[in-house]
Parts: sequence; structure tokens; C-alpha cells
Amino acid sequence: MYLYRRLSQEERAELVRARLEQGHPPHQPPHPQRDEALYLFTASCYEHCSHMQAPERRTQVLDLMFEHTIERSIELLAWVVLPNHYHLLARVPEFATAGEALRRVHGPTARAWNAEDGTPGRRVWYRYTDRAIRSEPHTYTTLNYIHFNPVKHGVAPSPYDWIWSSVHWYLDTFGRDYLRDCWRMYPLHDYGKGWDDL
Repeated sequence: MYLYRRLSQEERAELVRARLEQGHPPHQPPHPQRDEALYLFTASCYEHCSHMQAPERRTQVLDLMFEHTIERSIELLAWVVLPNHYHLLARVPEFATAGEALRRVHGPTARAWNAEDGTPGRRVWYRYTDRAIRSEPHTYTTLNYIHFNPVKHGVAPSPYDWIWSSVHWYLDTFGRDYLRDCWRMYPLHDYGKGWDDL
């Protein structure tokens, strides 16, 4: 995400030229797969600041997420909200509806948090990224990635210790054996490696 800042002026110009040749916007992440049913959406706070350190803010994001995805017939299959980013595994009827839903979360939270923190105009969110889910193994590995994310980032010793995650819904609905089998059958390996380095 912040690679661009480390590039020289010549490297930046070449990157923008290449992106435009491919039909992508010059600086925004491309969203090339628009006909898939399932996507992993990731959004982070600008410069990875922990604007969601307070539990109330994580709950606020989840509440708005549920409200605005339901309104647009988006089915959330898995989610996790951490202090500086979140992940959603979602089935979307039309790709554009996902962006609309995320904007309805990001705009109000940015304004409210800036008012609370006395920082009007501060940039709170960075853009979102998406990855099309292409197979059943990809779906379940993504589910495991989302549920393991609090452990990966050191905010909880176990996925079950983080309440801002769908792992509890899966536990209540399908049971611990289901989650254990899912973990055994679809291990993470290198899934997500390097995503946080950009």
C-alpha cells in the first residue's frame, strides 16, 4: 500500500504509465474481477493507525457493516475487525454494491471519530482492496485466514478470544469440530504472506 512512497520520481512515473496502459486508475487499487460471487474485502486505517483501538469503535464498524450489507443484499460469510483494519468474506449480487456499503461505513465513522478526537479533516480510512474467491478450498482457507487474523496480529492469543469476529457465529452454528476440521483441511500455509508489508 505504501510502496509508492518509496519509489523515485522516475519509478513512480513508470508505474503510473504501466497502470494506465492496463486500463487501471493511476493510483487506486484495481478491481479487475467483477463477475465473481465471493470476495475477500480488506480495508485498513490510513497509514495503519489504530483508530479502532477502542472496543466501541470496532463494534460500531460491525454494526454499520451489518446494516449496510443487508440493505444491499450482500451476504457476509465471515468477518473480523481489528484495531487498524478489517476483513470481510462476502457474497455480492453486484460488485458496485460492495463499494457503496463500505463507503457507508467509512464516511460516518471517519466523521464521528474525528469529532471525538478533535481532529477535523484527518484521513481515517485507506481505500479497500478485494480478492475474488475462485474455489471451495480458496473459500475455506480465506475463512481460516479471517478467523486467525487476531492471533496473527497479536491482539488475541486464540481466535476464540476476539469477539469482533465471525468465529463465534461459526462456533455457535456449526460447533468446534467443524472449525477444527476446516482448519485441518484448509491450512493457511503462506496465505496472506506479505499483505501487511505494503
